[in-house]
Amino acid sequence: MKQLKLRCFALVFALGAILVLGACHKKTPPPPPPPPPAASAPTASLTANPETIDRGQSSTLTWQTANATDVSIEGVGAVQASGSQSVTPTESTTYTLSAHGPGGTQSATARVTVNAPPPPTPTPQTNLTEEQMFAQNVKDIYFDYDKADIRPDQQASLQADAAFLQQHPTMPLTIEGHCDERGSTEYNLALGDNRASAVKNALAAAGVSGDRMKTVSYGKEKPFCTESTEACWQQNRRGHFVYSK
Repeated sequence: MKQLKLRCFALVFALGAILVLGACHKKTPPPPPPPPPAASAPTASLTANPETIDRGQSSTLTWQTANATDVSIEGVGAVQASGSQSVTPTESTTYTLSAHGPGGTQSATARVTVNAPPPPTPTPQTNLTEEQMFAQNVKDIYFDYDKADIRPDQQASLQADAAFLQQHPTMPLTIEGHCDERGSTEYNLALGDNRASAVKNALAAAGVSGDRMKTVSYGKEKPFCTESTEACWQQNRRGHFVYSK
C-alpha cells in the first residue's frame, strides 16, 4: 500500500515537471514591425529676375522643388519639378508656385513689378495759329436725310465744340449748311439754312455768343463727296464750321 502511494506521488511529480518544462519552452511571439517612415514634406522656391521691368519686357522665373509629384505655377500652368521660364506680364503680377507630394503641400511666390509707360506728352499748341487750333478742335455736326434737328449721337461733338469756343471767345466763325444731291436746288438751299441755324442755336444755348456766329447755306452746291452712295451722302449732310478771319 505504501509503495502504491509512492508510485502515485512520483507520477504526479513527473507530470508536473513535464508541464513546467513545457511552459518554459513556449515561444514568445515576435514584436510587430515598425511603422513605415513618414513621407518628407515638399520644399519649394521661386525667384524672378529681374523683379522690375518696363511694360513689354520679360522676366525669367526660376524654381526648385523636392519631394513633390505635382508642381504648377499660377498663370503659367503645370511645370517640371525644377526649371525656368520667361514671362511677359502686362501689369504687376505675383506668381505663386504650388508643390504637392505625399508629405503635403508647399508654396512659394515671386512678384514681377511692371512699370507703366509715362503718359504721352501733350502736343504743345502755343505755336499754332487760331485758325489751326480751330480746325483741330471744332468738329462738324451731321444730319439725317431731310432733317435739320441735331441727332442724339451728335450732342457730344456739339458740346465739345461749345466748350472750345467758350475757351476762345475771340474766334469768329461761320456755320455752313450742306445737303446731299437729292432734291431740288431751292429745297436744299432752304434745308441747308435750317441746318446751319440749328447748329448756331444749339451753340448759343450752350453759352457761345451769337454775335460771333454767322450762317450761310450752300444746299447741294458744294458737296464734300461726289459719289452717289449713302456713305457719301451722309458726309454731305452737315453743319460745317469755318474760321472767319
